[in-house]
Amino acid sequence: MEILHSSPDYAVIIKPAGMDSEKDVPSALEERLGAPVFPLHRLDKNVGGVMIYACTKAAAATLSRAIEEGKMIKEYVAMVHGTPPEEGTWEDLLFKDARKNKVFVVDRLRKGVREAKLSFRRMRSEEQKSLMHIRLYTGRSHQIRVQFASRKFPLVGDHKYGSRDSAKDPMLFSCRITFPWKGENRTYTALPPWAE
Repeated sequence: MEILHSSPDYAVIIKPAGMDSEKDVPSALEERLGAPVFPLHRLDKNVGGVMIYACTKAAAATLSRAIEEGKMIKEYVAMVHGTPPEEGTWEDLLFKDARKNKVFVVDRLRKGVREAKLSFRRMRSEEQKSLMHIRLYTGRSHQIRVQFASRKFPLVGDHKYGSRDSAKDPMLFSCRITFPWKGENRTYTALPPWAE
């Protein structure tokens, strides 16, 4: 686990795929920093990338408020099967089946259904695969994976949502986080080798 930034207020790390963002990462980070940390958002266990953790309760409150107000911008890269449009915005209704730990696009609002929105642009395409840059506007469970798979562009390695390749994990990575802090925007970035 690489630490991109650490201060008395917050730490920014690159979470490796395979670590639980709400259990494994905080305990490893607390050990490294010698202080408590507070999770603010999550990444699926089999997905890696840039994440921020608060180091004080006051910072946790400030950063949580930025998330609630839509001021924390989260961007991702993903390798998908097929060739999606060059750019666009998708808005869907998502329903999570907790028993199956699987999410579905549905056509009407009802109990347990939540709105989901993202925008994207295609960075490159080769050999029936495309590298996508994605901005999330809502942080729903499995959101990117489901919104692409529902349009017949499953993520490479995402066997839960239709990929039939041999990749071990979904090729999805949190590549950039931007948020306001003490009157200025802070941005932290990283890319996985397959997106460089």
